[in-house]
Amino acid sequence: MSFSAAEDDSASEIHLPAEIDWHMLDKSKFFFLGAALFSGVSAALYPMVVLKTRQQVSSSQFSCLNMSSAIMRYEGFRGFYKGFGTSLMGTIPARALYMASLEVTKSNVGTAFLELGFSDTTAIAVANASAGVTSAMAAQLVWTPIDVVSQRLMVQGSGGSKSVLANLNTDNYRNGIDAFRKILCADGPRGFYRGFGVSILTYAPSNAVWWTSYSMVHRFIWGAFGSYMGKKGHSDENNNNMGSGLGGFRPDSKAMVAVQGLSAVVASGVSAIVTMPLDTIKTRLQVLDTEENGRRRPLTFVQTVRNLVKEGGLVACYRGLGPRWASMSMSATTMITTYEFLKRMSTKRQENLTT
Repeated sequence: MSFSAAEDDSASEIHLPAEIDWHMLDKSKFFFLGAALFSGVSAALYPMVVLKTRQQVSSSQFSCLNMSSAIMRYEGFRGFYKGFGTSLMGTIPARALYMASLEVTKSNVGTAFLELGFSDTTAIAVANASAGVTSAMAAQLVWTPIDVVSQRLMVQGSGGSKSVLANLNTDNYRNGIDAFRKILCADGPRGFYRGFGVSILTYAPSNAVWWTSYSMVHRFIWGAFGSYMGKKGHSDENNNNMGSGLGGFRPDSKAMVAVQGLSAVVASGVSAIVTMPLDTIKTRLQVLDTEENGRRRPLTFVQTVRNLVKEGGLVACYRGLGPRWASMSMSATTMITTYEFLKRMSTKRQENLTT
């Protein structure tokens, strides 16, 4: 599918680079470069994920500043990277599944809807929503076990205060392998998929909302800019008696990145607000336990919701919204610009596109 924001008059036409579909990519280069680029992005944004996770499982309201100060005081800078090695191990295969599912679904669904006679706008919206759902579901098969282990490591220690994280699993983990072994012994294989259902309920709609919002905001910005350029072209034509207007506008790379970044920030805000309660429940299910008859057991969905209601209801569900929005915005902005760059770097040569 391709997109150009255009009005009827040629003066308002904005010529954007054509969309790169799945069949146009060199898959080996796409996955190799993607693994390297997104690993770097994960490393840069990981401290935000740690802050968000600790705020979500906290039994009281703590600001980002207080939580950051506690981590630095009791654990040092390394506290912001607890579980990072484990997380990075899962990032590469999860991202590979995510990107493959995203591109295949978006390309096939978009083409199918266009062939059925739907408008370009409808086809893009449905394709992006479908791609968001399928890519999230595929990635969670790999990511949920990694998420369980890395989040256990993230909250371990937690400023040395029991009041900060009530009901926290008390196992001491030396590293990711030790955490993997202890979770397996305590809960069996199903222990690695704690919160899997809620993860799907969180990330599938979150991705659908994000990609749909992103595509709509992206089109809206270029459409509004196209209208502005069209009016400007008509004004210049009237003032200077020029017959051809602007003849089309080709945005440079800086303009493209700016619009992509703004679209990503808006889409991240919408997605974070819509799915934050489910993300908080998912995190607590994966990290917290309850004690019954002297034995620690995983919290159930109902117990988790009941605890959140006691702690403040809907407000408690939005603990960590600031770091999550910031993390999602920075991650999404970097991801979408990196992703578009990655796709263009991985495009097959023209003579190979038919193979």
